[in-house]
Amino acid sequence: MTEAFQPREFIPFNGNQFGLVYAGALTENVEGAVNIHSIEYPYRDFTAVANVYTPAGYDVAKSYPAVVVAHPNGGVKEQVAGTYAQKLAEAGYIALAFDAAYQGESGGMPRSTDWPENRVEDIHRAADILLQYPGVDPERVGILGICGGGGYTFKAVQTDKRFKAVATLSLFNSGEVRREGFRGSQVDSIQERLRAAAKARQAEAAGEPAALTPNMCETATPEQADAMPYDLYREGYYYYGRDCAHPGSTFSYTVSSLIELAAFDSRDGAELIDVPLLMMIGSRADTGYMSIDCYERAVNAPHRELFEIPGATHIQTYWKPEYVQQATDKLTAFFGQYL
Repeated sequence: MTEAFQPREFIPFNGNQFGLVYAGALTENVEGAVNIHSIEYPYRDFTAVANVYTPAGYDVAKSYPAVVVAHPNGGVKEQVAGTYAQKLAEAGYIALAFDAAYQGESGGMPRSTDWPENRVEDIHRAADILLQYPGVDPERVGILGICGGGGYTFKAVQTDKRFKAVATLSLFNSGEVRREGFRGSQVDSIQERLRAAAKARQAEAAGEPAALTPNMCETATPEQADAMPYDLYREGYYYYGRDCAHPGSTFSYTVSSLIELAAFDSRDGAELIDVPLLMMIGSRADTGYMSIDCYERAVNAPHRELFEIPGATHIQTYWKPEYVQQATDKLTAFFGQYL
């Protein structure tokens, strides 16, 4: 085992020894089948944690294509990122699903800091580690970014040429939404919110606990969630708060993070992407415009495709079996061609 990363113990949760909360999750490692391995690796002045899924019959002496999987904002590797990492391993890939710094099992303080610089570096660092994992072919490494992880993936691959193919699922442009509000609903309040973020940062500098934005899963009732105008938040309430709830997952981020988020936009620099690009959206996803915006700017990708999953909303691409299968089939065809 390379010194770049070390094996670690899983933290069981909800009856699953690996802590996984998605449907169809692995419950044990069986010789010769798809297996899951928990690893930790140095990251700045703390430790990051990831799960590596290896394909059936995995042999360190062989050469495999591999994929980094980046989870949604506030998510963790045991949720939708794990779903797709497992599906990719079933298709013959080594897949690494990591916890972003400052959340999940990865280190970093204050918790729930959501700086785009950190999230993009998470991806670069995951590539560092995956490229050293036994059996990974360095010329066949791709990436899948989901929701917020998709927006950060779209940014990371602009300059990180280790990735030979890039895919996103239900991309969420975090900077655009934190700055302008979902579908432009908070454009008029940005200056007020930035002043609040600056005040929160100064309080942190003075030694006070970091202020957090409200956690919808804790503050809203089911009735209030059902009345929300956007599928993303309405269905996200149930996905993160009930159906795939995990103690490492949260809708909150530090109020001071807005200082960094407001200046970020996944779309900027899109012309630097020069590898095959697949962007998947649900046909009913109210976030679909974000993928379309990014897709239209990636003019130098040698192959680019916007793939629509009929009938799916944003959150349903995370868990609904027929939509997950369509996305998986598309991913394996795409990576199979370009890795």
